[in-house]
This record gives sequence, structure tokens and C-alpha cells, in this order.
Amino acid sequence: MFKALSSTTRVEIMKSLLRREMHISAIAREMKISVPVASKHVKVLEKAGLVEKREYGRSHVLKAKPERLYEMLDIFSQSAEVELKRGTSILDALKSTCILDTKMINEKEFLVSINGKEGYYLYEVNGKIADYPMDRYKIRNDIEFKLKKLIPVTERKVKVKLK
Repeated sequence: MFKALSSTTRVEIMKSLLRREMHISAIAREMKISVPVASKHVKVLEKAGLVEKREYGRSHVLKAKPERLYEMLDIFSQSAEVELKRGTSILDALKSTCILDTKMINEKEFLVSINGKEGYYLYEVNGKIADYPMDRYKIRNDIEFKLKKLIPVTERKVKVKLK
């Protein structure tokens, strides 16, 4: 995937496809490249699993697969395994693996930083977003939980030049 995204043209194609589905000729027009060149770039992105093609008769519409980008970033996450007593909270399980700062708000304990990294966090248990705050989710069976830091991603950047 890193090799597929090493080209500025392919990164720009991905940005366009993340905004909307497009036909290969529309991509070529937008990138100001020929259709065969656009097609070669798209094939690299397809091979990396970043783009999928849907066929409508003889026409092909391309769509980005953002979940593959997220998976790529997941390889950098830290992992741990702990043994705890039944009924331990997710928050206590997390405290056993790293340094946490929490804040009490309306009698609920919220996570505000992990190992000194401030931010907003949510968590999933066995692939599903949980219904309870971390301090109230009691572990009853073996589980895997993932803590995700919500990172602001720039959706739009505007440069303004005055006349």
C-alpha cells in the first residue's frame, strides 16, 4: 500500500475517489492525464486494495476503499495481553497496560490521555462500539478491545489570496 501511495498522482486520485465515485475518463480529465496513464495508476491502487471497480455494462465506475487506509494505519498500533478477574472494567484493564489520565464528569470517569497523549478516545469490544463508558463496562468473558483515538482529519483546506 505504501508503494501504491508513493505517487502524487495516485494520492490525488485517491483523494478524488474518497469524495465521490468516478469513471476512469473523469479521473483522467481531473488529473489532466491520458486515460491509459490514469488506468495504469488505478490498476496499482486496485492491486493494493485501495480502489474497487464496479461494472455497469461496458462502463466501469471506481470507488475508494477507505477502510484499507485505516487497516494500514492499524499495523502501527500497540498491543498487549493481560489476565484479569471477571467483572473488571475496560478502564481498569487499560490501566494495567499503560499510564492513563482520567477526569470525572457527572460521576462518570472519562479518559483524557494515554501515556501523556491527550485526546478523545472511544473503544470497541470484539469489533463493535460499546454502549457503556469504559469504567462501567464489566468484562464477563474473554474479549479483545480496541481503543481508538479520534484524530481530526482535514477534510477541506482553503488558501485565500487577497487581490
